[in-house]
Amino acid sequence: MTEPAERDSQPGKEPKPYQEALDLIAEELYQQLRRDLDDAYDPDLDDYIREQVKKRVERDLGTEMDLRLKRARRRLRAEVERGLKKERKRRKMAAAPERGRSLVRFNRHFRAQHLALFTSVIILIITGLPMKFSHLGISGFVVNLLGGIENDRILHRTGATILIGVALYHLGYTLFHPQGRSDFFLLLPRLKDAWDALLNVLYFLGITRERPRFDRFSYMEKFDYWAVYWGCVIMIGSGLILWFPNTALQWIPKFAVDTVKEAHSDEALLATLALVIWHFYNVHFNPDRFPGTLLWWHGRISEKEIKEEHPLEYERIIPEPSELLPGSADPSPQADAE
Repeated sequence: MTEPAERDSQPGKEPKPYQEALDLIAEELYQQLRRDLDDAYDPDLDDYIREQVKKRVERDLGTEMDLRLKRARRRLRAEVERGLKKERKRRKMAAAPERGRSLVRFNRHFRAQHLALFTSVIILIITGLPMKFSHLGISGFVVNLLGGIENDRILHRTGATILIGVALYHLGYTLFHPQGRSDFFLLLPRLKDAWDALLNVLYFLGITRERPRFDRFSYMEKFDYWAVYWGCVIMIGSGLILWFPNTALQWIPKFAVDTVKEAHSDEALLATLALVIWHFYNVHFNPDRFPGTLLWWHGRISEKEIKEEHPLEYERIIPEPSELLPGSADPSPQADAE
């Protein structure tokens, strides 16, 4: 194997940036060795001893420093790339007109889960409510429109299968995706949510002019999330028991299956009402959003919206000018366009 000193001396090879430090260490070790040898020291072998010390230092310390520098370079490159990505994003937003600026609020994984979730829920509502309210005339009309009760059951179980798939997808997303883990912890209820809810009521009653300042998720969005989370546990668990009753009866008594049937039916109605009254109003029928938003489709939110609805998140991801790194002042639109 070629020694480090030999590699450095080869034509066209640049010297190591720490070569001077290695030379100083080698010289110090040489002087110490010369004192240690005392009477055994032979001046005629001075060049030989000095060269041996230098080779050993470059072989041992040089190799170690090479490895440390490579690791440090990889870490620094990753940190700089993350910083540059964030800075480019900030400059792009700063250069655009305010109405045109937007941020990615929900990534493709989140949007895919939401799309599959509302598809399954709509199928389950349309096929499930006619079975719950079978005595109503409109239920018979819907069942006949779907091709009969057997088709209705097949479609209902298809929707249930999609829901189970979404639940597993979301579990994996929460456990293994950085954004999924981050969102999960941000969705956990906190004391601030109770204060925000109270402050919101006081604001709407005209008692205070101060509106609550939400982070990435408001208490309303957290309610939506945990209602769906709890609903999936109830509906999937009870639905599987009703789907495979003979298997379930091997483990639980008949009255438990009957109880599960009622729980499944009532939770379905509760979920439908929560979706129509709570979620649809907050997301689509709210006067500030009517006739709806396509955030669920493209995942983007305007800067104006995020400033108004999620100011704490905006302040966290878009630094103030005083917090920027030296030399990273707001660029002009012309400079950013380049």
